[in-house]
Amino acid sequence: MLQQLLGLKRESVSVEGVGVEAAADWDHLRTPETYLGYGRGNGLASPDADAFDEPRQYQIPEHLDVRQWALAGKWTVGGERVVLDEAGGSIVYRFHARDANLVLAPGTHKPVPFRLLIDDETPGTSHGVDVDEDGNGLLRDGRMYQLVRQADTIRDRTLKITFLEPGAEAYSFTFG
Repeated sequence: MLQQLLGLKRESVSVEGVGVEAAADWDHLRTPETYLGYGRGNGLASPDADAFDEPRQYQIPEHLDVRQWALAGKWTVGGERVVLDEAGGSIVYRFHARDANLVLAPGTHKPVPFRLLIDDETPGTSHGVDVDEDGNGLLRDGRMYQLVRQADTIRDRTLKITFLEPGAEAYSFTFG
């Protein structure tokens, strides 16, 4: 209609988001945005997760409920983010959604390679645009990284992202 009013004679263009631009799967979305710092964060299930603004060794509990997350390795939990202090640290999140995204920054260590598992397996066709089928990704810039785009039935899943170098900063999970 706007083109017509402006006197333009062009074919209409269909707008369809792909990758991180795709609309959320609202029918199956059961997990809300989750902040990882202590300022607005919730759902941290790691045992003894009460040390803030100082490096601490964390462990993943035996069981996570949907909407819970945990840290493994040496992390510093800050007001707005969690920062990995030693290589090999992981974040685990139990979620129910088609897409799982994580806002990340490399800190002073660039780049930071990472590895993603879904239910302890490589993601295969359920990988997001920032991860390959084998679960490999590279944290280069501060932005949202699409980790998971489920290709099959949407159900409760557990993702585990392990950073192979220190310095990764994680801010929030979003789901679609």
